[in-house]
Amino acid sequence: MKSTAKNLTTGSPMRLISGFCLPLLLGNLFQQFYSLVDTMIVGRFLGVKALAGVGSTGCINFLIIGFCMGVCGGFAIPVSHTFGAKDETGLKRNLVNSYYLSAIFSVVMTIIVSVLCRPMLILLRTPQDIMDYAFSYIFIIFLGIPATFLYNILSSMIRAIGDSRTPLIFLIISSFLNIGLDLLFIVTFKMGVAGAALATVLSQLISGLLCMLVVMKRFTIMHIGREERKPDRRCMGRLCRMGVPMGLQYSITAIGTVVLQSSVNTLGAIVVASITASNKVSLFLSCPLDALGATMATYGGQNVGAKKLDRLDDGLKAASVLGIAYSLLALILLFFFRFDLVALFLDDAAANAEMLENSGRFLMIVGSFYILLAFVNIVRFMIQGMGFPFLAILAGVLEMIARGIAGIWLVPFFGFTGACFASPLAWMFADAFLIPAYIYVRRRLDRAFA
Repeated sequence: MKSTAKNLTTGSPMRLISGFCLPLLLGNLFQQFYSLVDTMIVGRFLGVKALAGVGSTGCINFLIIGFCMGVCGGFAIPVSHTFGAKDETGLKRNLVNSYYLSAIFSVVMTIIVSVLCRPMLILLRTPQDIMDYAFSYIFIIFLGIPATFLYNILSSMIRAIGDSRTPLIFLIISSFLNIGLDLLFIVTFKMGVAGAALATVLSQLISGLLCMLVVMKRFTIMHIGREERKPDRRCMGRLCRMGVPMGLQYSITAIGTVVLQSSVNTLGAIVVASITASNKVSLFLSCPLDALGATMATYGGQNVGAKKLDRLDDGLKAASVLGIAYSLLALILLFFFRFDLVALFLDDAAANAEMLENSGRFLMIVGSFYILLAFVNIVRFMIQGMGFPFLAILAGVLEMIARGIAGIWLVPFFGFTGACFASPLAWMFADAFLIPAYIYVRRRLDRAFA
């Protein structure tokens, strides 16, 4: 089979970024699609309290699973550098040591977070009437951390060498499989929210195994010989210096979300369910911006590896144009269809008028600030791909502070409306740091390569 690895160091940045981003976008859409369907099935077949229980775990889900995804993305940065520099030996060394580290991280994290699962929910002040739903769901998700690592490390490495299509194919398969398993476990087997979690884990495991099979059959540049399998402690150290900060970036951001969720949980199950449904819609609509960010990490990594620094600015401009155009389109879509989108989660929209009104207001406020989110994703991932993950952590710290402010002051004083402004405030804080940070990084690379 022909490899679809792609070199992003030559050609039109707009064309390359658009072409590389499209499969990532479709993959994100399918990933969010089955997450949406997951939530819709829970809301329609198990009720509002089950929906609130699943939604109340969103912040600790992001805290832990986001760390896993960030670590894998960080491990891929040195791979993109060596691919851009055409250093096959270095590429394979980074690959094999990334696999070893991923195995270690997955086992250790599964043990720790499974033990601490219920204490974390108590710390979040999860309402007692939804506690059992929340625990049943998130405990199974945490047991599936090895599956999360398997898929994310392989898909990150495949993207690092310029192929964004192969992970898409397996995400599509996984999405439809997840929907089918949801219906089987929840509707037929009556497994409740545990069935929704099990469907997610199994579908991701299958997607990861398919990625492994394709790597073995298709990507000869990623094949590891017997003599190349020896662990390299220095290489592992370099990988951790990239991967751990990227993972912490997600987790630090999530700490602010935990503080926010703790305050939101005190507002009752209806508000929690409203924000759960709204966030699902918002995450789905922000998929193109997430895809742009992931694209810029690979684009930045390959061009730094090839020492083509002028292309960094050109790529940033092209991505910014795409991000702004989409943000405006998403806002128009929300203006006309926000209530229809939220109604998908309800078995009787008329009987849940308060939740519908809350969710519509949330979506209009958040959607009005999508341009800020576009720059957060584009600039932050660009900086990471260029090899400066600690700066991305600082942006995550600012997001954490902003969401903490929202949780400590905005929600207690303004209730649901305060929660609506938490994410826009976080994006504003992050952008205020990231744009000057990019200018600093570019100048530093200019001096280093000169």
